[in-house]
Amino acid sequence: MKTTQQDSIAEQANDVAGDGVDALARLLGGRRFVALTGAGCSTESGIPDYRGNGRTGPRNPIQHDAYMRKPEVRRRYWARATIGWQRFRGARPNAAHRALAALEAAGHLAGVITQNVDRLHSQAGSRRVVELHGALADVRCLGCRRVEPREAVHERLLVANPGWLDVAGDVIRYAPDGDAELPAELVDGFQVVGCATCGDVLKPDVVFFGGSVAEPTLADAFALADEGATLVVVGSSLTVYSGYRFVKHARERGVAVAVINDGPTRADPIADLLLPARAGQALPSLARALGVPLA
Repeated sequence: MKTTQQDSIAEQANDVAGDGVDALARLLGGRRFVALTGAGCSTESGIPDYRGNGRTGPRNPIQHDAYMRKPEVRRRYWARATIGWQRFRGARPNAAHRALAALEAAGHLAGVITQNVDRLHSQAGSRRVVELHGALADVRCLGCRRVEPREAVHERLLVANPGWLDVAGDVIRYAPDGDAELPAELVDGFQVVGCATCGDVLKPDVVFFGGSVAEPTLADAFALADEGATLVVVGSSLTVYSGYRFVKHARERGVAVAVINDGPTRADPIADLLLPARAGQALPSLARALGVPLA
C-alpha cells in the first residue's frame, strides 16, 4: 500500500516530536519542572485559540475598562457568551491535560500556571493549578463580590431571553474563550441579568483584555515558578505579557526554558529547547519517556 502525502507528513512530524521529546527529557534531568500553558493546550479539546491557523489575535475583544463603564458592552458580552457557553462547557480534557496531571502525580511536575480560563487542568486531575486569568465557570458580583456558578447565571439569562439559543443559533460563529460572533441587531435586544443577591452588575471572574492579574494570583504563580528547575511553555505564543513574564523570570534565575508549541513564540530567541508539536502529541510522549504510565 502506498503511503499518502498526508501520512508522510504525519510520520515526519512524529519523528521531529520524538527527537524533541528525548531532548526535553534530557534537559529536565530528573528534576521537577513547572508548566506554563496557553490556548494551544486546549485546542485539541475543541476550544479555538486566538492566534492559531493564521489568526493574528482576537478581533474586537471585550476590554476591561469598557466592560466596567458601558452597559452596551456588558450586553454584547453576555449575549455572545450565552451562546458560546453552550459549547464551551462541553469541552473535556485532552491527552495534554491528562499527561500533565500524570506527570504531577508522579512527582515530575511541580504544578501548572495557566493562561486558560477553561478549568480543564483541574478536570483532568491536576492538583496545583494557578489560573492567571481566572475561570469562566465563576461569575462575580461587582457590588457585593459574591461568586455565583456560571451555570446558574446561564439559566437565569435563558429565562430572561426565551428562545435565545434558537434565535441566535443559526447566525453564530464560535470564537475563543466561550465567545461567539453575532449580528449587532440581535445583541441589541438581549436582556442582561444582575446579581441574584443584590441585583448589581455581574462579571465573569476572568481577566479581560486591558485588565490586570490580581496580586495574590501573581504571587502564587511566581512562588510556583520558583519551584521548577525548568520552565516548560506549552501551547502559548507568549504574545501576552502576563505569560511571557514567567519566561523572563526564569531567565533571570538562570532556569532553563523549553517551548512546546505548534508555531512561533515570543520566547523562541531565548529558549533552550524548541519543540514544534501539538501539546496532545508531545506531552504524552514526554510522560512515556520519563516512565510515567498514562491511563
